[in-house]
This record gives sequence, structure tokens and C-alpha cells, in this order.
Amino acid sequence: MPRARSHITYAEQTAAAGQEQGSGCLSGFMIPPLAVLLVSCLLVAFVFRLPAPTPISGMKNTASVPASGLAPFFRPEVQHWGDSIQRWAAASSLDPNLVAVIMQIESCGDPRARSRSGAMGLFQVMPFHFTVTDNPYDPDTNALRGLAYMARSLQAANGDAHLALAGYNGGLGVIARAEWTWPAETLRYVQYGAPIYESALRGETQSAALDEWYAKYGVSLCQQASENQ
Repeated sequence: MPRARSHITYAEQTAAAGQEQGSGCLSGFMIPPLAVLLVSCLLVAFVFRLPAPTPISGMKNTASVPASGLAPFFRPEVQHWGDSIQRWAAASSLDPNLVAVIMQIESCGDPRARSRSGAMGLFQVMPFHFTVTDNPYDPDTNALRGLAYMARSLQAANGDAHLALAGYNGGLGVIARAEWTWPAETLRYVQYGAPIYESALRGETQSAALDEWYAKYGVSLCQQASENQ
């Protein structure tokens, strides 16, 4: 905070000038020039004063949340479906980021994906979930059938996303079983899916679990998705 400046009035200067020269350390004729010099220095300091430094409150992460509202760490091939994910999630009463987790692991956003077991489309839905008139590779149809099953799984798991992911991959029957009895594929599915979703819930801009999944399993899958979008 700047301190208040003292002012030497004209009357004070006149009185000081009439004093005897030996009455103080400074002679009377030196006081007015000194006062002018003091005022001038203060004016210069005021005009050219440096701005106060801005406090450093810590580094901020500049990664922005996409317009879709999905966590920014999802792969671009999944972000491609952002608006549709929001619509599908609302229709099935699911969290959009949970829907994005399923798409990320299942197909990385490839609408033409097909597994060795016969699962199809964006959410890798098994054939017996479709009706005879369904097109399994139509994104809206695939989302309708796949996310209806996820909603059932979440309900069976009493809202526990960890267990619901296991039910989506391994069937609703695994939800009531001890984890050590789950198939290896289901354990791996939850190993990656649960922490990815937790990172999204915490508002994080990076997911170590997703990065590891991508490096081990997702490179070719996401490349294929990019080609088919």
C-alpha cells in the first residue's frame, strides 16, 4: 500500500526561510529547492510506478471439455459421436460418460465393428438382442438395444457402475457373484472401464486407465473406427 505524502505549504516555506541559518542542520535557503525536488521525485515515481505482480495461484489445466459434455480424454473416434451419445444416454436414462466408456472399450466408435463371438456395432451387441427387422449396424438401433441392456445391468447392480459394467460384458448373472469367479475378459473389462468412468466423474482431463487400454488393445481398433466413420 503506498504511504501518504507530506506536503510543505507556502506558509511553512516562508517561515523556514526567515529562520537563522545556524538554527538547524539545513539552512533556510535550501528548504524550498529540496521540497520541489521531493515533490518531483514522488510525481515521477507515481507516473512510472511498476504494476503490482500478479499472484501465482498454481498451474491450471487448459484442456477444455468438448461441447458434447463428454470427458475430454475419450478418443476422437468416440468424441465423433458426442451429440448422439447425449441423445442415446437421455433416452436410456444413463450418464453420457458411462455410455462413452462402453463405446470406447467395445468399438472405439466403429459402427461396423464385429467380434469373433458375433457381437456387432458401436456397442458390440449380441445377435439375440435384435429383432428380425433390426439393422444391427444402424447406430441408433445398436444404441437402443445395447443401452437398454446396460440400463438393466445398472438396475440389477443397484446403481453400482463397477458391477453394471461387469454385467454388460459377462451377463447379468455375474453381478451377484464374487469377482474372483468372473471370466478373465470381464475382469479386464472392469479393470479399465471402472477407472475410466471414475476419472470422468471427477472431472479429470486425462485417464491413465484409458491410455493404458489404448496402448494395449485400442490402437488398431481406433484406427479401424476412424476409417469407418
